[in-house]
Amino acid sequence: MDKNNFHYHSWVSLSLQTILAMAMLFCMFSIAQGQQQETMLRISEIEIHPEHLEEYKTILKDEAEASVRLETGVIAIFPMFQKENPTQVRIIEIYKDQHAYQSHLKTEHFQKYKTGTIHMVKSLKLVDMEALDMETATQIFRKLKK
Repeated sequence: MDKNNFHYHSWVSLSLQTILAMAMLFCMFSIAQGQQQETMLRISEIEIHPEHLEEYKTILKDEAEASVRLETGVIAIFPMFQKENPTQVRIIEIYKDQHAYQSHLKTEHFQKYKTGTIHMVKSLKLVDMEALDMETATQIFRKLKK
């Protein structure tokens, strides 16, 4: 192989490797972005009238359990309340995508929760969120199983 032919083959080989590496990085970035953009994250900030707190917590617990168990698009519905002010309820909601969320709103168990607790709710604020690191989030839920 002469010197010019060798340089040409080396250049082509290096160029192909560079193009493949760039394509691979682009695909990885696109997949990661797509997963993060598809997943719907929300924090519900709810204030409950004190006289209804215990009943509300029971109904919410049942609704959250049914949603996670019955709906494949519901990744998590994790209700909690403030220690110092238990009428302040927060719910971390994670859905596979917007379609899963819309489907969730139409389920019998959600409709029962919504209509059964509407008079108990003093205020409601839905805060859409964006994850900083979905990879770590998946590790958190794995640790909860242990």
